[in-house]
Amino acid sequence: MSSEEVQECDAGETGALIKAMAGRIWEGSTPSSPVRLVGVRSRGVPLAERLAAEAVAGGAVGAVDITLYRDDLDQARRWPVLRGTEIPFDVDGADVVLVDDVLFTGRTIRAAIDAICDLGRPARIRLAVLVDRGWRELPIQPDVVGLKLKTDRCDRVRVRLRPIDPVEEIVRIPAAPRLSPS
Repeated sequence: MSSEEVQECDAGETGALIKAMAGRIWEGSTPSSPVRLVGVRSRGVPLAERLAAEAVAGGAVGAVDITLYRDDLDQARRWPVLRGTEIPFDVDGADVVLVDDVLFTGRTIRAAIDAICDLGRPARIRLAVLVDRGWRELPIQPDVVGLKLKTDRCDRVRVRLRPIDPVEEIVRIPAAPRLSPS
């Protein structure tokens, strides 16, 4: 953790949030409509895997790459890297829970919904996020939230999860103070 980062949750607290989220995801699910988790690459995938591992009944886990569905693709400074969508189940009629680490403007989630709907027509799509930091630009709200975090619009929030990261934590990186013109 760098000196400018503010740790909001350590590994133990992050794990407790994930466990609590898992319980809320499977509330009201039935065997006739099994829950299917789809993680948004990159940290939504290990989060979805952790949520599935916490479930008594387990759950199928897929991964969605939203790169080509982004609405800012034409503004990228370099060629995008595709990491692939891997969904090992039929989305038609499924109870899909879209999983991501941080919800901010809603644009990533809009892109993920578009990607999933290109594969079929789910019975419903719900949204589970580890951190909701506010500042939505689209009318998208999560169904399951681990932590609501009050941030300034220019702050950054970083979730670190194993196996991608060497440590697990949630940190907020405050925006650099703006210099006023003299």
